[in-house]
Amino acid sequence: MNQQSPLARAATMDEARRVTLLNAVERKLLWISAWMIHHANHVRSNRDGLKVGGHQASCASVISILTALYFDILKPADRVAIKPHAGPVFHAMNLLLGRQSAERLSTLRQFGGIQPYPSRMKDGGEVDFSTGSVGLGVALTSFGSLVQDYVRLKKLAPEGLPAGRHVAIVGDAELDEGNIYEALLEGWKHDIRNVWWVVDYNRQSLDSVVQDRLFGRIEGLFRDMGWNVVTLKYGRKLQAAFARPGGEALRRWIDDCPNSLYAALTFQGGAAWRSALLAELGREEGLRAIIDPLTDDELAALMNNLGGHDIETLMEAFRAQDAAGDQPTCFIAYTVKGMGLPFAGHKDNHAGLMTKEQMEEFRSAMRIRPGHEWDEFEGLDISAEEMRAFIQSVPFAEKLTPAGRSLTSPKIPIPAVLPVPRVPAGRKLSTQAAFGEILAGIGRGEGEFAPMAACIVTTSPDVTVSTNLGPWVNRRGIFDRHLKNDVFRDAKLASAQRWGMSPEGQHVELGIAEQNLFLVLAALGLSDRLYGARLLPIGTVYDPFVNRGLDALIYGCYMDARFLLVSTPSGITLAAEGGQHQSVNTPLIGMAQDRLAAYEPAFADELAILMRHAFAHMQEPEGSSVWLRLSTRGLTQPERQLDPAQVIAGGYWMVPPAPGARIAIAYQGALAPEAMAAFETLRAEEPGAGLLAVTSPDRLHQGWLESRKRARGGPGAAPSWIETLLAPLAPGAGIVTLLDGHPAALDWMGGVRGQRIAALGVDRFGQGGDIPALYAEYGLDEAAILDACAELLLAPGN
Repeated sequence: MNQQSPLARAATMDEARRVTLLNAVERKLLWISAWMIHHANHVRSNRDGLKVGGHQASCASVISILTALYFDILKPADRVAIKPHAGPVFHAMNLLLGRQSAERLSTLRQFGGIQPYPSRMKDGGEVDFSTGSVGLGVALTSFGSLVQDYVRLKKLAPEGLPAGRHVAIVGDAELDEGNIYEALLEGWKHDIRNVWWVVDYNRQSLDSVVQDRLFGRIEGLFRDMGWNVVTLKYGRKLQAAFARPGGEALRRWIDDCPNSLYAALTFQGGAAWRSALLAELGREEGLRAIIDPLTDDELAALMNNLGGHDIETLMEAFRAQDAAGDQPTCFIAYTVKGMGLPFAGHKDNHAGLMTKEQMEEFRSAMRIRPGHEWDEFEGLDISAEEMRAFIQSVPFAEKLTPAGRSLTSPKIPIPAVLPVPRVPAGRKLSTQAAFGEILAGIGRGEGEFAPMAACIVTTSPDVTVSTNLGPWVNRRGIFDRHLKNDVFRDAKLASAQRWGMSPEGQHVELGIAEQNLFLVLAALGLSDRLYGARLLPIGTVYDPFVNRGLDALIYGCYMDARFLLVSTPSGITLAAEGGQHQSVNTPLIGMAQDRLAAYEPAFADELAILMRHAFAHMQEPEGSSVWLRLSTRGLTQPERQLDPAQVIAGGYWMVPPAPGARIAIAYQGALAPEAMAAFETLRAEEPGAGLLAVTSPDRLHQGWLESRKRARGGPGAAPSWIETLLAPLAPGAGIVTLLDGHPAALDWMGGVRGQRIAALGVDRFGQGGDIPALYAEYGLDEAAILDACAELLLAPGN
């Protein structure tokens, strides 16, 4: 007998029965999500005695929305950013879908268990985008749509894989986040398609009730950005009441009711609603005929029958927009925070938890027997068999691939050696310029570089040319969903840049908002797992403005997105620009950020090794994103053969020290000339001194930490690379460290073997000037280095 597909079974089901079954799903999601949070706080033993927390009210407000989406409209290829405080509802849905276990639900907010907010890395492949209350997951849906278009227009996606819609369920308070509006504007520029944002408009934030008539501002902003806006304010019961005599007056009263009053009446219940309505509208003809026949509970249910809680209203709106086309759409769904719970509408309910007594009353109302709290279909009037068959029939229950919704893609082959720029005698080269030349060489797409070049995609927030991406863009073009000619080129006007745009281009040009850069990189860096097409994303940005987008950078790393970040120019070495364009703390950020390997090469040969490593490391299961901090300062390039493994490990001896040496200089990045000059003077007095090139304090420090962990596990652990590097120095030797950044980035080296450190660096904002003046002012010139060496050598006991 032929088995019907889930889509076919769904199409043949009676609509009224479907609504009944969806109402049952709502009921179960309300119970399971509330019980998960209650169990974590009041049933499970928590050793520290602290409140575990959770958001029962925030879960309750969005349950109908999620039910209508996941159990009626969404398809397996759709990618969703869940409202973070609704994480328990998400996990409850996966329990019903057979993709989560009751045992796992009981571990909410427990070590090794389900996370407070949905997390790709810690909660598994059913999470498309990690979310966490700051609007980043919302904005990422727009850029995910852009990346999906990119891989599909280039025919990189697996054959037969359907395109998906990108959906964000948004808490209305999240719309205060500025990155959402930066993303909206960027999305308008790129003509994004197939994006839905569903606003859970419960009109309550963490601390209070939101401003009245905020919906008007929200609607206007979205329409200005080319979005369709669908407002879902009233459910079927209220709409029926409005159609009766006196109903129009009731509608006007609700429309004009302040948010705070509406919330208070919701919390107080039917008697309060009746009193308020009679006081305001008691003389309106027909009103009493609407409300008098209703009990207090029925009146409360009528007044809270908002669009975001009415399954039929939601289904109708979602289906209509699904059929209407791919225009981005914002649904403003009116809801009640805490709907169905004892504290519904109370302004303090955001972090509120039901008491044990309230939970027992709730259990009774839900008909849940003790010991059956986690049963999927407990307490329903519908058989488990029918519920299970219905859930298996919904479109989202279909498998996207045999392995599920998390996709894979083969690795991109990376040539063993990247093209190192040839530097004529007497010419100097900066790492920023070398980066541009190496990438341009790859961009030729010749021979073994062809597969790699086809998969590189670059992006930059309005600094494409000034970060040396220009030659790459000239060769590979700018990506746009539509063909746009380069007007200057067509008019035969001289220009170094060819800015023609087309679907064939491989550079995504952004506005100046750095948050958008890191969100685009996050989406590009997840392309293999979301869209089945592996890319090699590269993003360039001015080093000081990494801070401007740091929240989104951390977010991308938290999701294990894989990309190459190139930040340049860096430090005070961009001397004439002044403090606003100079960076101090970025080496420390690189050391502290998880799932991001940070490097700062000084020379082009180091850079070529590290770029090759980055392209390979980004693709390894245990790899990560990579950050290259570069400079505009031109340096004379040495002729030599480097050991790539040492450069990648974080450092190498440019001049090895003699055994038992008393002093060494360790430099990082653009300060190589000052370090070398000081070293030549130093070794006239100390012939055994060493000169250490540090390419990554991050990798050296991380390796040291891992070695210490292994050592605590027992004897015989291999030493870290930094321990091996420093081993030739005398136990009490001095090391002068210097970098164009905060000195703490290298200061820790003194703790490796107990050697003394004089750490030179920049610990305050810079000012305009030339390099000699600034290096002298901040103690980074040759004289300052030699003074630090003398201080260490002349110290008592040395």
